[in-house]
Amino acid sequence: MFITGLFTGIFYLTSGAWLTFNLFNNKIVQDAPNKNILAFSFLALILHAVILFSDTITPEGLNPSFVNSFSLVSWLIVLLYLIAELRKPVETLGVLILPTAGIAIFLQLFFPNEVTLTNRSLELEIHILLSLLAYGLLSIAAGQSIILLIQTHYLKNKHPGGFIRSLPALQSMEKLLFQMIQLGFILLTLALLSGFIFLDDIFAQHLAHKTLLSIIAWLLFAILLWGRWHFGWRGKKAVHFTLAGFIFLMLSYFGSKMVLEILQRV
Repeated sequence: MFITGLFTGIFYLTSGAWLTFNLFNNKIVQDAPNKNILAFSFLALILHAVILFSDTITPEGLNPSFVNSFSLVSWLIVLLYLIAELRKPVETLGVLILPTAGIAIFLQLFFPNEVTLTNRSLELEIHILLSLLAYGLLSIAAGQSIILLIQTHYLKNKHPGGFIRSLPALQSMEKLLFQMIQLGFILLTLALLSGFIFLDDIFAQHLAHKTLLSIIAWLLFAILLWGRWHFGWRGKKAVHFTLAGFIFLMLSYFGSKMVLEILQRV
């Protein structure tokens, strides 16, 4: 399995580097993603799934450790990205997404840790699935917002050269960003509702901070969508709200795991 993981990480990093080269050399064709990069990425995705199944589902129960959770979320983000790439002009996001998945694989290989979860239930799995889908989609939206911020900066300073020419029009990029945020917000709403319905005490001591951070993220995305609808918010304001919401969501998902599983061991 180590060799499989090694090849998976190499495939991810190769795809990301290849895509970066095409981006900076103006070789990206909108609505026509590079088939070779797609093939490498899908192969890495399949191998990644095999590794995740082997490391996460154990005879003793689920192993939702920090590195496994990070790897699983990275896999889900790549899956959503590749599905979207077949229909939307999101190929440039692979510059951020694919190397991150490669890093997640290497962390899983070289820094494994075990946390066994035995009290599985259908309700808990539904809540986890909704949470992961929401996080995955809003992570892609965060990446899109970073690229949008760079694109806006270059266009305002009248330097639309280099990789900027490989990007879709600014309005198309903003429209795609808000489509991602809207769907991610719906999934995040369902995830929070399922937590309130299915979990015995969502504000229990070990869940209170995760719940609070998730609610803050939900409020930030709600304000952003309301501002977009009522006032036509766009540009830097939209990017700042998106990144702020994503940061709170990231802290909710991974902050406590990092503290409990990694920092306490140091």
